[in-house]
Amino acid sequence: MAVTHSSEHSPVVKNAHRPLILIACMLSMFMAAVEVTIVATAMPTIIGDLGGFSLLGWVFAVYLLTQAITVPVYGRLADLYGCRKMFFIGTTLFLIGSVLCGFAPSLGWMIGFRALQGLGAGAITPIATTLIANVYGPQERAKAQGYLSSVWGVSAIVGPLMGAFIVSHFHWAVVFWVNVPIGLLAMGILIKYLPPDGQRKQHQLDLAGTGYLTLSVAALLLALLQAEVLGYWALGLIALAVCSALLLIRQERRTPEPLFPLELWQSKVIIAGNIGGLIIGATMMGISAFLPTYVQGVLGGTPLQAGTTLALMSIGWPLASMLSSRLMQATSYRATAVFGGILLVGGSLALLLLSPTSGLWVARLAAFSIGAGMGLCNTTFIVSVQNSVGPAIRGIATASTLFTRMLGSAIGTALLGATLNLNLQYRLPEIADPVQQLMEKATRSAMGNDQLGALTNSVAASLHWVFVVSAVISVLAVGAGLLIPAGDRPHAEPQRES
Repeated sequence: MAVTHSSEHSPVVKNAHRPLILIACMLSMFMAAVEVTIVATAMPTIIGDLGGFSLLGWVFAVYLLTQAITVPVYGRLADLYGCRKMFFIGTTLFLIGSVLCGFAPSLGWMIGFRALQGLGAGAITPIATTLIANVYGPQERAKAQGYLSSVWGVSAIVGPLMGAFIVSHFHWAVVFWVNVPIGLLAMGILIKYLPPDGQRKQHQLDLAGTGYLTLSVAALLLALLQAEVLGYWALGLIALAVCSALLLIRQERRTPEPLFPLELWQSKVIIAGNIGGLIIGATMMGISAFLPTYVQGVLGGTPLQAGTTLALMSIGWPLASMLSSRLMQATSYRATAVFGGILLVGGSLALLLLSPTSGLWVARLAAFSIGAGMGLCNTTFIVSVQNSVGPAIRGIATASTLFTRMLGSAIGTALLGATLNLNLQYRLPEIADPVQQLMEKATRSAMGNDQLGALTNSVAASLHWVFVVSAVISVLAVGAGLLIPAGDRPHAEPQRES
């Protein structure tokens, strides 16, 4: 028996093969998602071997930058030329970059190879997500996307553990080379079981729009990720980003085949999904980047305690993602997204209860609640967007939601980082790197009780304001859920809304 869809763009896939395709997509997404955390764990060893500490930030920034820029481009290319073809191109680029990173003779070369990895990773996440939408029907799509979404939570736990194990027992290059068998296995399954893309009409990629998008996103992300290094030059990059965005909008209105089709701007569901993605990305940084700092710096916890606290977010995410399918069908997209937003708000408010005398249970409860909220919101926004459009623009619709989440993460990192720095400068103007002093065990042990208490209270108060801003952002997730039209839920046929 075969599953068919009402479009030339959708492959005919046997029921028995769909789980294999889902596994292949999960493997490929795991490969791209785990790359940041596994490399972060290995970087001290890599720096010790290659040197170049001053370039450390660029090892991560260039990967995220090239990935974010190419996500919407690959999404549109998948619609024009086929998901299968673009997936193989992107995965091949990613694997070549991974192999080359392991052979990097210096950190400068590694940054170049990481850029190549990012160019490939930009295809993997949106196209894997779109492939699942193409081979599963609207009612089954929510459950399948729940499994796919859970990969992000699992990778956040497995990545650091895998990285630590590899650098302890093997050469650091294996951190990059471990991607190769995973990627080849995923590609092998899809070559065997995913049918070729159907016949397509001749299309032309909007090259001018792609150029404006690349310039705008690159300038904005560079300004956000390197704000402390660039200083006032960051304002010039932001101005360039705004000008390029305005030119992109003008180009999209004039070209017959825009990079972002008009349907994306007219659908309330897609607008809600993009706003939701932006907010989820920003909210996630409030806990991912700063909660471990609070546990170690303020509460005096060990790295293991900080890691297990953050792991509860990663556990809550996949559990809620898998539950979201039933909730969407029993209630609606709006109710599920709003419930997820409420969990985000609840977890964010719990962070405000933290104090230097708090127990770890408060931080862990907050982390689990935020993770569950992320799982519900993320899966709901993606599934609702995919079910609101036809296969002809499903790739770019999916990619736009994932792209805004990446953009939200960068904006959240910059906003919350600035909040922390401003508070620390106000409270501790004469102390250099107060958080680092609390995090270093030897420096902390050398402090007197009064000095340690004063420093801890000041850092705690500064991080409290970070959590306040994060809580305000999380409230907007509820608003994004309310933008979804009432009553919409997964149906037997895609529901279009304009």
